[in-house]
Amino acid sequence: MSRGLIVVDVQNDFCEGGSVPVSGGARIATAVAELVEQTAGEDYQYVVATRDHHIDPGSHFSDDPDFKNSFPVHCVAGNEGGEFHPNFAPTARGGKVDAVFFKGAHSASKSGFEGADEQGISLANWLRARGVEEVDVVGIATDHCVRATALDAVKAGFRARVLLDYSIGVAPDTTASTLEDFRQAGVTVSGQTPVPQ
Repeated sequence: MSRGLIVVDVQNDFCEGGSVPVSGGARIATAVAELVEQTAGEDYQYVVATRDHHIDPGSHFSDDPDFKNSFPVHCVAGNEGGEFHPNFAPTARGGKVDAVFFKGAHSASKSGFEGADEQGISLANWLRARGVEEVDVVGIATDHCVRATALDAVKAGFRARVLLDYSIGVAPDTTASTLEDFRQAGVTVSGQTPVPQ
């Protein structure tokens, strides 16, 4: 049985200095890079990463965002904000990441399972083709795109675990409700997710 690691949206716009920053995002980018360097090819047969890659996502971009379904402009395709954070980028470029899945070109997509690689192959199909049955999910943010990706992993038939030590939440209340969502869906968790105070 193969196990994969899914690194969710460790991008400039979601870290300090970005357009939708999560406090602690840069630190998580470093932690995730260290996890990948230490475990790729051993604990994980495959490592993939997701990226918000917006072209025209409609009402997902808003001048008056609710920060639930709408947000300020972020991770626009071709812009620096959509690139991997520099604390993680060298690992991604260094051959440790096997594939990158782009999501949200024309939608509000949060889940990595709504994305596709450069050949148009979906994340679920890419993993299944390689015999992956179990995935660990890490990244930014626990209560948004990590949540959606982990829940969709279970829906797609994978066993899913979220490594909370390598994820960062946006707010205490939404992170707490996310952990309950995980429990109800059968997503296991490990560690404790940091939440900005």
